[in-house]
Amino acid sequence: MAKENLKEALRKSVHLSSVAIPLAYRYILGFNNRLLMFFLMMAALILSLGMEFYRLHIPSFRKLFHRMFGLILRRHEHRDFTGSTFLIFAGMLSVAFFEPIIVFLSMSYLSIGDTFAAMVGKAFGKRKLTGSRKSIEGSLACFTSIMIFSAFFGGELSPWVYTIGALSATLAEAWKIPVDDNVKIPLISGIVMSLVHIFI
Repeated sequence: MAKENLKEALRKSVHLSSVAIPLAYRYILGFNNRLLMFFLMMAALILSLGMEFYRLHIPSFRKLFHRMFGLILRRHEHRDFTGSTFLIFAGMLSVAFFEPIIVFLSMSYLSIGDTFAAMVGKAFGKRKLTGSRKSIEGSLACFTSIMIFSAFFGGELSPWVYTIGALSATLAEAWKIPVDDNVKIPLISGIVMSLVHIFI
């Protein structure tokens, strides 16, 4: 149990650190460098896909990869793409199709909301959502954490936009469909915020 808790803590630390991607887009590259950000994400995706190919098909590379990162891999990731590849893919699509501020928020929602949902749900989750392993406590933590983040960093948007975006990200995180959270959270919340932003 202690080893599992350590692995989960390490996974969530890495996951939370992915907030560096939207922060870099906003504060280092600047929102005016959208094309550069897209090409950087595309380059990262190509590199990640290359590593996935070698990891899944070349035994020697797989052994090295698992020695370095095996502790934070989920069971299904030993035979499938890792969450980081899905995250980069969703980030590239977000940059391509959403306004920069919505990219910033939707990618941050993934890093922050998904992390807090897992941590609180694992520690305090007693009431499970119907037909799901996710808990009400975890979903509340997801929504609360990204609403607090939005209150500080979403000032360029109407509160209605990021509130509905936070709700859609929370529902996406809890939604039991066979799509990786790293894809469904930023893309669903990004689409919802983009649509709401048109009318508000």
